[in-house]
Amino acid sequence: MARYFLDPFGCAKNQVDAETMMALLGASGWSAAENPAEADLIIVNSCGFIESAKRESINAVLSWRKQFPKTKILLAGCLAQRYAAELAHSLPEADGLFGNTALGGIAAAASVLLSSGGEEAPAEVPAVLKAPGARPLLSLPGSAYVKISEGCNNRCSFCSIPLIRGPLHSRPPAEIIEECRCLLDRGIRELCIIGQDIASFGEDRPGEGGLPALLEGIAALPGSFWVRLLYLHPDKFPPALPEIMAGDRRFLPYFDIPLQHGSDSVLRAMNRRGTGENYLDLIRGIRAALPDAVIRSTFLVGFPGESEDDFARLLDFQERAALDWAGCFTYSREENTPAYAMGKRVSRSAAAERKRILEERQQIISEKQMERFVGRELEALVEEQFENEEQFEHSEESGGALPAAEGGLYLGRVYCQAPEVDGVSLILSKKNLTPGSLVTCRVTGRAGLDLELRTKG
Repeated sequence: MARYFLDPFGCAKNQVDAETMMALLGASGWSAAENPAEADLIIVNSCGFIESAKRESINAVLSWRKQFPKTKILLAGCLAQRYAAELAHSLPEADGLFGNTALGGIAAAASVLLSSGGEEAPAEVPAVLKAPGARPLLSLPGSAYVKISEGCNNRCSFCSIPLIRGPLHSRPPAEIIEECRCLLDRGIRELCIIGQDIASFGEDRPGEGGLPALLEGIAALPGSFWVRLLYLHPDKFPPALPEIMAGDRRFLPYFDIPLQHGSDSVLRAMNRRGTGENYLDLIRGIRAALPDAVIRSTFLVGFPGESEDDFARLLDFQERAALDWAGCFTYSREENTPAYAMGKRVSRSAAAERKRILEERQQIISEKQMERFVGRELEALVEEQFENEEQFEHSEESGGALPAAEGGLYLGRVYCQAPEVDGVSLILSKKNLTPGSLVTCRVTGRAGLDLELRTKG
C-alpha cells in the first residue's frame, strides 16, 4: 500500500481541497503517513495568492527535497495551477505538478508519479466524491469548512483568484445541504460556510434564491449547531442576512466582510463599487439590526497610488468603523492583474510601516470590543484540553493569563471568534469536557485579545 504525506498551505478553501484529495487517495488504496519519513510521496498543497504565500510553498518543496532526496514530491494546489508551465522548468525539485481544477484525478496523478517509466495509473479513480461530508477533516474537533462555490466574478484589480480558480461556479444547494447533514451526523457542531465570495452564491444559478435560500435549507436541519458565514463581499451583501440570523440563533451574528480600504479613490482603483461611507452605513445597519453582531474585515495597504491622504482616510475609517477584528496585508504585485500595470507604486518599506500602524491601532480597538463580552453567558465550542498547567503557561494561547488553581483547562472559541484568525477562549471547568462539544460558560475576563471562561456549575 502506497503512503502519502500531505503538507497543506493557504486558506480554508485550500484546506477543503486538501481534505478532498485525502478522501480520494484513501478511496484508491493510499494511506496517510504520520510523518514524511514514512511516505512514498509528499504532496505540497500550495497557495499562489500573494508573493509571500508563493515563496512559502516553494520553500516547502525545496526543504522536503533536501530532507528526503529519494522521495517523490508532488506540488499541488493554486501555485501549480497558476504557474504550471513555468514551474515545470524552474522547479526540478518537484517531481510533478497537480492543479486544483480536477481534484478527482489526484490518485491517478500520484500513482503515475510513483510508477516506473511513467505508466498509466493501475486503478480507475472516481471523478468526484460521492459523499463530500465524509472526507477527512483537518480542522480542530467540532468544526468543519463547507465550500459552497468556486471562483469569483468580482474582478478586484489586485486579485489573482480569478486567474487561479476561474469564474464563479456555485454548487447545487441540495448537494451542499446534504454535505452539512453528513457533517452534523458525524458530530460536527460548527459549519463554516466558505467560498471566494459567498455573498455572490447562486448568481450563476438563477431562480434558486442565492445565499438566503441556501441558508433556509440549512435551517431545516435538526439539532444544536453553529453556522458561521465567512467571506462576504461588501458590494454583494445580501440584505436578508440580519433577519435570517435574528430568526435562528444557530446562524451566528458574525460577519466576515473584506472592506479593503476606506479611501474612495483607492476603492475605485481596486474596482470596488462601494465607498467608505457606503461601507460604514453597511456596518451601522448590521449593528442596528443585530446589536450582538461581530464584524471582521481585512485592509490592504500599499496599493498603487495610495497617498498619505488616502492612508489617513483609512485610519479615520478604521476608527469610525470600530471593527471587532481586522487583518492587514501589504499589496502584492501579481502578474496579469489590472493593478500590475498601475503606476505610482508605494515602496515596500512605506507599505510595511502603514501595516504596522494599522495593526497597532486595531489591537487597541479589538481589545476594547472584546471587553463587552466580560460577564456574559455564552456558548463555547471546546477544541482541546491542556494536559497540565505547565503546558498552559508555555502555550501561545495563554496570553499571559494565570492558570486557575483548580479544575481542567481547555482551549475553545465563542461565537465572536472564528477559527484561526481571531482570539481564542481559555476555559476553566470543574467537570470533564469533550473536545468538539458545545458548553455554556460565563466570560470572567479578558487576556489581551483572548477571553477567559468558566463553565456553569
